[in-house]
Parts: sequence; structure tokens; C-alpha cells
Amino acid sequence: MIKKIFSKKPINELINASENTDKSLKRSIGPTGLILLGLGSIIGAGIFIVTGVTAANYSGPALLISFIISAIACTFTALCYAEFASMIPIAGSVYTYTYVTLGEIWAWMIGWVLIFEYLISASAVAVGWSSYTVGLLGSVGVNLPSHLTGSMAVGGFINLPAIMIIGILTGVLILGAKESTRINAAIVIANIAVIVIFIVVGLKYINPNNYTPFTPFGIAGVFQGAAMVFFAYIGFDAVSTAAEETKDPQKNLPRGIIGSLIISSILYIVVAAVLTGMVPYYLLNNGAPVAFALQYVGSNWIASIVSIGALCGITSVLLTSLFGQTRIFFAMSRDGLLPGIFSRVHSTYKSPVTSIILVGTVAAFIAAFIPLALIIELVNIGTLSAFIFLAISVIVLRRTQPDIKRGFKCPLVPVVPILSIISCLFLITQLSSTTLQRFAISLIIGVSVYFLYGMRKSKLNNNDDNDLNGVKLIATDTLIETELD
Repeated sequence: MIKKIFSKKPINELINASENTDKSLKRSIGPTGLILLGLGSIIGAGIFIVTGVTAANYSGPALLISFIISAIACTFTALCYAEFASMIPIAGSVYTYTYVTLGEIWAWMIGWVLIFEYLISASAVAVGWSSYTVGLLGSVGVNLPSHLTGSMAVGGFINLPAIMIIGILTGVLILGAKESTRINAAIVIANIAVIVIFIVVGLKYINPNNYTPFTPFGIAGVFQGAAMVFFAYIGFDAVSTAAEETKDPQKNLPRGIIGSLIISSILYIVVAAVLTGMVPYYLLNNGAPVAFALQYVGSNWIASIVSIGALCGITSVLLTSLFGQTRIFFAMSRDGLLPGIFSRVHSTYKSPVTSIILVGTVAAFIAAFIPLALIIELVNIGTLSAFIFLAISVIVLRRTQPDIKRGFKCPLVPVVPILSIISCLFLITQLSSTTLQRFAISLIIGVSVYFLYGMRKSKLNNNDDNDLNGVKLIATDTLIETELD
């Protein structure tokens, strides 16, 4: 049994599976689409939701420093992502990378963590979308009943706007990756335009006194804030989940991952500086901090425009979160670790339709009944754990398979991966003990599911024609080039 759970997936098996016409995805996304996909997943929730909660409770005016710390940690991780994505352009993200490097049991755990991460992330963003929608409708005199716009934890009963938006975007995803990225591109462009408007207007209302005290919760608060805003940066992982639907993935995936991270980091840092300069940090503890800041300084009409833009940004984040989750489900199902129904591809749209429907249903349920603060912390710990395994996989594969052709090489290995591991471990220590306990419980559940189902159904461990247990990656440049052409 030990041999089975640590068996590794050969790259040629991955490529062959992805080329199966019944269970393959269409390569239709170019470099611009990838960058916009990354921006769509990164820019939105971080600026329009997380900034206020983090400034008020953790970082204070030092919010921009928290963003810088998180951006540095993410840069190390993004370089690791870029190497793997260019080498193994297959759906599954870190789950797939871990499968070929560390073995099936670790791949399952990371797949479980990614499922956890994306489901919770989509739900958190849907709750934020609901907050902005309720506020925008209220500004024009349409007041929705409170028991239909929030969970019981915040005095309501069910969050119907959150359910509605998840249902609409689930339908969009069924139409396929090309159509989804086109819609995402339009939303992202509108979102960036609104952010620029906020920055330009907000600069006029900055009060230097609002920056004092700069670190009201101390240095510890700044680092805790960094752990919280890490939620805002996880979107570049969504780029890697689109690997199997990317044109010329060896070149375009690294561009999409690194490009989206650089652009979003600049925007986050500037917005954080402007936001905390406009409004005293302790007033920002609400679900729509950017619109609130403009209302606070009297720019109500611009606040309405920004609220519309915020809805665009949050919608794109939600769309890409759901997109990433469905691709993880698809990859794990294709490997036999989840029921085969989740790797069924629609004959017309070439989208994993069953996975999309399941993800949308579960995400809607979570968004309807669980409060925002709890959701955000659970997302962060799942993401940080996945990033640690990604960095470990880069180090291991460089030593075990140094000759595999890599479209992009992470610089200074093992220094950069080690820095990524240290950064992620440190940010995990900044999360609450309650969050760690809940995460541990989810991992115990995940291990149980693997031994009860995944291990017995794994296609790698039940291949009667070829004994693949413990097979190492096929490391000839010629084979890899042939498979990826």
C-alpha cells in the first residue's frame, strides 16, 4: 500500500490523458487573455473588500506595507508556478505538479486543499458582491430585506444576491473557456478604469493626519494584515489552472502569471495608500471600503460609479475562482481520484459541465450561510499550504529530473523556492489558532476520503497494462517536445 500511495504520475501519461478527445479541453486562450484572466482573479476582492477589514483590524495606515510583504511572498511563488506551468501545461495546477514530483498521496492532499481554497474563495467573493449590490441599490432607494441579504451570523437568514451571481456565472462557464475569458476581459478593463478614477479623485482628498499612527496595531499587526491580504493575490494560480486551454503554453503561461502579478501589485499598493489617506483607518471596517471612502469625502456620484466598477471587479474574481475550481475537479476526476462524472466534457462547449454545476451549487450554499471574515481566513491557509508544496516540488524536480525541457526556469533554485516556503510558513503563523484547527479538521476529512475512495479508484494504481507504480518522469527533451507540440 505504501508503494501505491507514493506512486508518481509520468508526464507522458498526463499528456496522453489531456489529448483524449473525450476528456480534453480546447486550447483557445492567448497571452493577453491569460494576463486578463490573472488580473480578473486578483484585482477585485482585494481592493474592494479585504482592504477595509484589514486596515481597520490589523494594519491601520500601514496597509500598503502589508500588501508589499504579501507581494514579495507571492513573487517567489509566482516564479515557481511559471517554471512548472511552462513544463507541464496540463489542467490541475499544483495538484498536477505534486503528482509528478512527490507522489499520489501528496497530490491528493494538495488537490483537496485547492478544492477547499477555490470553493471558499468563490463564496467569499460572492458575499462581497452581495454587499456592494445591496449598497448600490440602497443608494437609489431600493432596499432589500435584511433577512435575504446576509447569513444568520450577521442577523439575516440567507444571502440571495450571492446565490444569484454564482448561478449566472456558472452558466457563463458552461459556455467554455474562450467565451468565459472574453467576458472576463471586458469586465477587467472596466474594473481597471474605475480603479484609476478612484486613485485620481482620491489623491485630492488625502489628509496626512490619517497616516498617524502609521502602525496602530504594531509590527505584529502589519504582518497579520499581510496574511489577510494574501487572499487578494491568489489569482495568479487561476492562470496555471488554464494551462490545458492555453495556446503556446510554454511561453504564454509564464507571461500570464508574472505579468498579472506585477500589474496587480502596483494597483494594490497605490490604492491602499490612497484609501488610508482619505479615511481614518478605524472607519474602514465594512464590506465596501472604497465606495465608503468616496462617500466620506463627499464624492457621492463618483462613489456610485466606483460601486458599479467594484461589482465588475468582484464579478471577474468570482468568475475566475469558479473557473479554477472546476479545472481542479476535472483533473482529479480524470486521474480517477474523484468520480469520473466530473471529467465529462460537454460535446459542444468543451467545458467540464458536471464539475461546473457541482462547484456552483456548493459555493452558493457556503456564500448563503457563512459570514465573510471566517471565509477569508480559511481561503488563506489553504492557499499558503498549496504554495509550500509547489516550492518543494520545484526543488525536488530540479534534483531528480534536471534535463526535462523547461520553457521558463525559476531563477536561483533552491534559494527562491526556499524563500517562498519560509514566507508562506511565516504568514500561516499569523493566522488564528481557530483557523488552523478548522484547516486540520478539513485535512483529516481529506485523508479519509482518499483512503476510502481515491486510492482504490486511482487510474495510476489500477493500470493493468503497465506497472506505473513508482515510475519516474520521462526526461528526454525530444519526448517532451513531441508531446507538447
